[in-house]
Amino acid sequence: MSKPYKLSALEGKIIAIDGPAGSGKSTTAKMVAARLGFTYLDTGAMYRVVTLFALENGVDPEDARALEAIASRITIEFRTEEDVNHVYLNGADVTEAIRTPEVTSAVSPVSAHAGVRKAMVARQRDLARKGGVVAEGRDTTSVVFPEADIKVYLEASLEERARRRLIDFSRQGIDSTLDEQMELLSKRDEYDSGRANSPLTKTGDSVLVDTTNLNIEEQVDKIIKLVQARFIKK
Repeated sequence: MSKPYKLSALEGKIIAIDGPAGSGKSTTAKMVAARLGFTYLDTGAMYRVVTLFALENGVDPEDARALEAIASRITIEFRTEEDVNHVYLNGADVTEAIRTPEVTSAVSPVSAHAGVRKAMVARQRDLARKGGVVAEGRDTTSVVFPEADIKVYLEASLEERARRRLIDFSRQGIDSTLDEQMELLSKRDEYDSGRANSPLTKTGDSVLVDTTNLNIEEQVDKIIKLVQARFIKK
């Protein structure tokens, strides 16, 4: 991997990446952050942490008041250990636990609550207050960082996104099928795009990158070239 740029022209910048599940946001954002020497902020992981805590403590994903209290009370940390990003909940490493099918199924209704989103957005903005951040999620360009220096919207075909999700589950030893994942992703797309609070949307000033036929390195290169064109003058 190339060495980080860490150029003065990039100091304090925020790069926001949105898109539906399976479009490649997380891996791409991690690699872009590494290339630029930026901090990687996984906003979606924060909602997954709230969801995990709720499930482990018997809180209904529809209980807005209880979930808002959880979102305001728990401690969420991101740590990079041996070049791997880890997520911590109240001091415990939950990097793998927040990616289970159970959490994945419940995270959309949990994250739809206005109180939960308000608490998480405040935390996300605080984490990025000094800039030098690549943030990804489903409302980073529209709600969390509407003034981001660069906005990117990743998309891919439903079948390709389902294939990627199937590979991720296979690595975790979780059985599923392509049809099952396509159905689940389709429902999640509908839910995330149609929710009243911070729906998934492509803002008018976001650069669209279709990742259907791109590998991760190609996706990263496209965004790096966008950064270079915008901030690094020849």
